[in-house]
Amino acid sequence: MQQLACHLETDKIPTHQDTVQGQHMSQVRILGTEDAAAYQAVRLRGLREHPEAFGSSLEEEADTPLEKTAQSLAKSLPNNPLFGAFVDEELVGLIGLFRASHLKMRHRATIGAMYVAPEARQQKLGRALLDTALEYARSLEGLEDVVLAVTVGNDAARALYASAGFQSYS
Repeated sequence: MQQLACHLETDKIPTHQDTVQGQHMSQVRILGTEDAAAYQAVRLRGLREHPEAFGSSLEEEADTPLEKTAQSLAKSLPNNPLFGAFVDEELVGLIGLFRASHLKMRHRATIGAMYVAPEARQQKLGRALLDTALEYARSLEGLEDVVLAVTVGNDAARALYASAGFQSYS
């Protein structure tokens, strides 16, 4: 894993709008309790298909009750929102913004849990998810920096993050 950071005050992040991709409508929005089942299915799929990219494992999350997932989504705002990318109302991508809870670290948040289903890639949904999460981060008072980790060898993700202003740090 390599660490990357983006300073919110100096970077310009474009706003994502609903777009039409061919005949398909895409949307990125904050996930709510009504999205629990779809979120859980996409999350588990990501853990199954790319275990190296996540800090959690399929074994840890596979038996999570749907009620617990819904409760987590209900408690996520304002500091830990999960965003979903939808194509034709089907959840196909995820990203999370997780603000540090300790007082001395509240100026920093982490981007994580990023996943786009293979059949939905190459539609700029990863960029839309990232832009939306960063736009939301800008709205949080006192938040200055966003950090993330990218799996070594994931050149597509690295290019996406670099294009959004993230830079490597040690």
